Amino acid sequence: MVLVVSEEVREALASRRPVVALESTIIAHGLPRPRNLQVARELEQAVRREGAVPATIAVLDGRPRVGLDEEQLERIADADGVRKLGHRDLPLAVASGAIGATTVSATALLAARAGIRVFATGGLGGVHREWTATQDESADLGLLARTRITVVCAGVKSILDVPATLQRLETLGVAVAGYGTDRFPGFYLSDSGHPVDWTLRTPEQVAEVMRAQDALGAPESALVVANPVPEEEQLDPELHARVLADALHACAREGVTGQAVTPFLLDHLVRHTDGASLNANLAAVRGNVRLAARVATAWARG
Repeated sequence: MVLVVSEEVREALASRRPVVALESTIIAHGLPRPRNLQVARELEQAVRREGAVPATIAVLDGRPRVGLDEEQLERIADADGVRKLGHRDLPLAVASGAIGATTVSATALLAARAGIRVFATGGLGGVHREWTATQDESADLGLLARTRITVVCAGVKSILDVPATLQRLETLGVAVAGYGTDRFPGFYLSDSGHPVDWTLRTPEQVAEVMRAQDALGAPESALVVANPVPEEEQLDPELHARVLADALHACAREGVTGQAVTPFLLDHLVRHTDGASLNANLAAVRGNVRLAARVATAWARG
């Protein structure tokens, strides 16, 4: 098989110990050096403190790897030319011997192939603003519609069209539940302004939904657990609204299109909030990782 699963992750799965998949784009593309490596280590340690095994996922020299050792983690953090890989890019990366960091779609696919059921990330991709003109939609949504994995996230990035994304997830048959809330979180914000139909309040309840998915024999779709960033750690909503509006105008003015839109907007938010958006992002990721480890533990008990 092309997929390489680390010995630690392989042994944990074989003995039904809890495992949490972690993406690598936040390491390679989401944070400046050397903070990116510090955060990567911190997130893995947070999983371990909850009694679970972390499985950071990336592609190194054309080999998809589930679970990285320290040297491999450093390479993803420090190497130049690390590709950003969605699930569609995986065959190309494998065939060309590339080094790449996995997005939500690629991480979810490789985690599921390895037998991992729980995945923690920051925010999902979704339907972009001006969709009627651009038809721009993240590959995350389609992949989650056909992959049996539980994704703990802080909703979708607030630069996206949140209500359209929720509608799209419904159409695709992807289950969505708020964790401890009946409001859908907005990544940097605790509340995107939109409701969710279902609320789960404990890791055990999440695990019961996962078991029900299997028992029903339903299509192999994901469960999205939307875990809001704590209000005291969210980005100030007024600042967020003002800077996002400015970012969208700048994007249109400079003619930024396609895959360049998301990094342009996120970079604008970081620079024009004096790093506050990045702090909110990291607070969300930390909370998601801890919750995912608890969900994986409840799932492993079943």
